[in-house]
Amino acid sequence: MIHPNKKRLRRSMMFLNAQKPSLIKDPYVYGVDSIMLDLEDAVAENQKDSARFSLYHALKEIDYHGMERVVRINGLDTPHWKEDIRVCVAGGCDAIRIAKTESAKDVQIVEEHVLAAEREFGRPEGSTLLMAALESCRGVLNALEICESSDRLFGIALSGGDYTKDLQTHITGTGIELAGARQHMIMAARAAGVQCFDTVFTNLDDMEAFEKEVEMIKLMGFDGKSLVNPRQIAVVHRVFTPTPKEIIFAEKVVREIDEKKAQGIGVFTVDGKMIDIAFYDGAKRTIELAKASGVYEGDL
Repeated sequence: MIHPNKKRLRRSMMFLNAQKPSLIKDPYVYGVDSIMLDLEDAVAENQKDSARFSLYHALKEIDYHGMERVVRINGLDTPHWKEDIRVCVAGGCDAIRIAKTESAKDVQIVEEHVLAAEREFGRPEGSTLLMAALESCRGVLNALEICESSDRLFGIALSGGDYTKDLQTHITGTGIELAGARQHMIMAARAAGVQCFDTVFTNLDDMEAFEKEVEMIKLMGFDGKSLVNPRQIAVVHRVFTPTPKEIIFAEKVVREIDEKKAQGIGVFTVDGKMIDIAFYDGAKRTIELAKASGVYEGDL
């Protein structure tokens, strides 16, 4: 059985240090789509056991009000990841984010251990989803094989800091150093039918630049963005939620195509724009996104 929420709404995915109870006790108040409970970079090397203890009790005891709970585990090149997986599954997390993914084999190794943990702790087999963080040139170049590596995998995410380090450059704020990775990952994700998430934006003092970046990645085709602060949530949700104008147009397109198709008409106009069957899927996606975002009141 594969979890039914592979395609759920994930406009925003906010990182939280799994070791800090003050951060993880009530993040649902912010209205973020998914939380990313971090066992990796946010946790010091000598605090990994403490973070796992905190994570387990948070997963078991806190009511997150339906918010998706993703856990970022430590990389496969560390001694921590196997126990991370056991704690994640025992606690009942919704998904695991695999750090520093470079191949389909990385995903499949994690999947084997997740399945073993599901059996060990009596969770339904297939109920723990996976996502892969691409943090190196090799990982980005292998994006398609990673996207097609497992039925559990719901998406891939760019980790810009580590990726640009591997690229031997740095985050500039212009986006030029990330453009190739972003487009390559989007194409791989769409070819494989999984979701794709953009990297974090860490300059909290420049919300204008942040909004421009969110608008850009939305146009590129991303499903959502990783976040580091609750202040960023509203911007992401506003950009990724269809506007009333977009919803009305999508409804017209769907209704017109359904009607004209029955009449044998292939090309027509909606609000002065030339439309054919190629617009149908996009219009349906707009309506589905509006429904998932809670802003659709129509009957399609």
